Amino acid sequence: MRLVQFEDAGNRRIGVELRENGDIVDLCKANPNIPNDMRSFIEGGNAMLSAAKSVVDGGGSILKRETVKVVAPIYNPDKVLCIGMNYTDHCIEQNAPVPEVPVIFNKFPSCIIGPTDDLIYPEETKELDWEVELTVVVGKDAKKVSESEAMDYIFGYTVAHDVSARDWQLKPGVNGGQWVIGKAMDGFCPLGPAIVTKEALSDPHNLGLRCKVNGVTKQDSSTNQLIHKSAACIAFVSRFMTLKAGDLILTGTPPGVGVFRKPQEFLKKGDVVECEIDEIGKVVNKIV
Repeated sequence: MRLVQFEDAGNRRIGVELRENGDIVDLCKANPNIPNDMRSFIEGGNAMLSAAKSVVDGGGSILKRETVKVVAPIYNPDKVLCIGMNYTDHCIEQNAPVPEVPVIFNKFPSCIIGPTDDLIYPEETKELDWEVELTVVVGKDAKKVSESEAMDYIFGYTVAHDVSARDWQLKPGVNGGQWVIGKAMDGFCPLGPAIVTKEALSDPHNLGLRCKVNGVTKQDSSTNQLIHKSAACIAFVSRFMTLKAGDLILTGTPPGVGVFRKPQEFLKKGDVVECEIDEIGKVVNKIV
């Protein structure tokens, strides 16, 4: 199932894409018991999924995609967590050792923008960079979950662009070695277009993913290069904090980011960035 949030005449509701970039079944119109925000829908668990399936199977309440605006699939997660240095080929790119345990940092809900929204270039940075990332959407509360059980706590997956201000993330003396400011400025998490339930994917750990800037491919890899895969990330994080339904975990990026190119490349106003993952979709954002 491909779940989306969309806006129609100023109202935000939940829908199901009939196919990638296809028409949308309006779940809320068909069934008033289905909430109009994704976090509440996910918190509803299997009952909500069953209700959504019944609406889709019923064949009604279909909206033409061009008549609505698809927005970020969730705006109000309790947590937006990120895994750094989590692709083998990305570690090789920067001559860094492969981490033995996941490297954790975070963004905030204020970072999230929609899959086609403009991304405002902050005046505080001169080194804006791109990162395509497979993103785990947590399905239910998880605390001290074993790795063997962890996939049961995953609702689905979406695409994120982990926008990064490298001068605030990496340069010595600028920010004391802290990553958060360089990763968590407003708008630094374009998200979407859909949350694809895990059952609807062939294998979340064997999907092609790529990033293009102005149509030129900058990153091109596969999630089979992930070091700490979804279950390992859920198990590790839940040792220390309770994951909530709707929480997001950005799982890391492959090689090809601008800061490690020779010479370095950074985004500028007017650039268009496409972050795409097979079977899920893509976010396309213009830098303004």
